Amino acid sequence: METLFTTDKTRKLLPVIKEFIETKLYPLESPETLNGNFSEIEPTLNKLREEVKQMDLWGLALPESLGGKGLTLCEFGQVSEILASSPFGHFVFNSQAPDIGNMELLHRHADKSLHPEFLEPLTKGEIRSCFSMTEPAYAGSNPTRMGTTAVKDGNDYVINGHKWFTSSADGAAFAVVMAVTNPDAAPHKRASQILVPLDTPGYEFVRNIPIMGHSGDSWASHAEVKYNNVRVPQSNLIGTEGEGFLLAQERLGPGRIHHCMRFIGIAERSFDLMCKYAVNRELKDGVTLADQQSIQTFIAESRVEIDACRLMVLSTATKIDKVGSKAARAEISGIKFFTANMMLRVIDRAIQTHGALGMTNDIILSYWYAHERASRIYDGADEVHKASLAKQILKPYRNA
Repeated sequence: METLFTTDKTRKLLPVIKEFIETKLYPLESPETLNGNFSEIEPTLNKLREEVKQMDLWGLALPESLGGKGLTLCEFGQVSEILASSPFGHFVFNSQAPDIGNMELLHRHADKSLHPEFLEPLTKGEIRSCFSMTEPAYAGSNPTRMGTTAVKDGNDYVINGHKWFTSSADGAAFAVVMAVTNPDAAPHKRASQILVPLDTPGYEFVRNIPIMGHSGDSWASHAEVKYNNVRVPQSNLIGTEGEGFLLAQERLGPGRIHHCMRFIGIAERSFDLMCKYAVNRELKDGVTLADQQSIQTFIAESRVEIDACRLMVLSTATKIDKVGSKAARAEISGIKFFTANMMLRVIDRAIQTHGALGMTNDIILSYWYAHERASRIYDGADEVHKASLAKQILKPYRNA
């Protein structure tokens, strides 16, 4: 771990969390628990959640007023890397997406009347939530275009629309829904965010979408859903009307730090597995994979790339902590595509080093290879981030 960004809090927290992850969660990883059916391992993880609460490590990303540790974004980023070394880490510590973003959203922008029923049980891990934005009929790379509408009727909104990749909707208590409330406004001011309890009449769960052969369930799933004349009170509006895109961007700034540090945690674990296998796998008497120049190249390039990404991401997190997400837009775009691609390269090298074993579910690499390919698409496709970054870089040159 990079010590440049270490604080008194992380110095105390990281070793304890690392030991918990390695001793409690690594042993749970098996072909049976990595088969996509999260509900099968969930009871065991819920018991471990109680242990985390007893250790006073619950909801680390939350402010102290919500029972958290009040960590800065840079501090939590370092925690997130450790949690990410197991697919179960963030969930067991109640720091998992999309709940972590929704907690922050409700805390900052939802009417206080919504807190007892939705925010408080979410922070306690008693319920789960989802974020319902992407639509099959519209390109996700342009989030200002969507067909879901929320029309006022009396004191209510009536919501109609078709969403997919509403991650973790299976078993969630509520969704934060992006819907067009102001169709005649400018593109970035048309949509709003509205809290929808998922037991509301008209909400339709269509399916968990198969991802690389696994549909998944419970928290580890991505759902297709429909809103058919779903009626909720206007008091369920989060923020103000037309603010949906702005709130989504506010949510995504810190969220991309969380994701990028998670990518680094996955890459670091993959790197560790690759190195251990390389020095122990004999090709012939006295000769191991680690003696092969091609494997040495894998290891050297991976080490440097992981370290470079960590410095970039934590530097960006520090900038967000100091001046906010808007001022760090260029850095956020850069780390998102750079770190996702780094992670996928390291996983691929680790699989190649393991040979046939790397393709099996006997070790965790194939699980990550399947589930993390999406990292180059969600929260902004690589191409969108690169275009955004290039425009910001070229702007002063054009003005000159």
